[in-house]
Amino acid sequence: MDYQFLKEKHRNIRQQQEKSLSIRIHRSLSWLKKAEQETDNDAKFIFLWICFNAAYAGDFGQQLSERGRFKDFIQKLVDRDKDKQLYDLLFKEFTGSIKELISNKYIFEPFWKALREHDASNQWEERLQKSVYFATKVIDEKKTELLLSVVFDRLYVLRNQLIHGGATWQSELNRVQLKDGTKMLGKLIPVILSIMIEETELGMGDIMYPVI
Repeated sequence: MDYQFLKEKHRNIRQQQEKSLSIRIHRSLSWLKKAEQETDNDAKFIFLWICFNAAYAGDFGQQLSERGRFKDFIQKLVDRDKDKQLYDLLFKEFTGSIKELISNKYIFEPFWKALREHDASNQWEERLQKSVYFATKVIDEKKTELLLSVVFDRLYVLRNQLIHGGATWQSELNRVQLKDGTKMLGKLIPVILSIMIEETELGMGDIMYPVI
């Protein structure tokens, strides 16, 4: 499933879609196309994240928090994923990579918070262990929406490192998590867009920057 396939799929249904949903998909697809053309993982990850943001971000004026908006978005996707595409990716293709991702302290925000605050209590280690235990339990119980939330929590830290200049371009220090994260986003986002394209409306509200 790639840009060209999704673009054609969207072209056949966009006239029936709620305008804001159609714009989200149109913008997101443009960034997916760019991401597919990239060979550099740093740039590819950034373009894929913009693609993801274009799909779900809401109006700043809404009262829902960023985490709450994301949780609501994930639930909508899982509820409408009739073919269990997200389930198959998470529990059949990416289980091994996800376990490595969630146990990696370098994309676990409490680790960096403790470092910044010179906290020598190692409480972040306990929190990481609890997080890994929770994620492992979620994997065992096959709970798609919860596992997606955990995965994107880790990927969000990786996103912050890149977007906010907290990493060196092509640094050797973050290659493993960046490679795995880029691969996951590259598979997850087309599936997310495919699910969105099949809907005439998702009740996601206004887009941040409407076409005027």
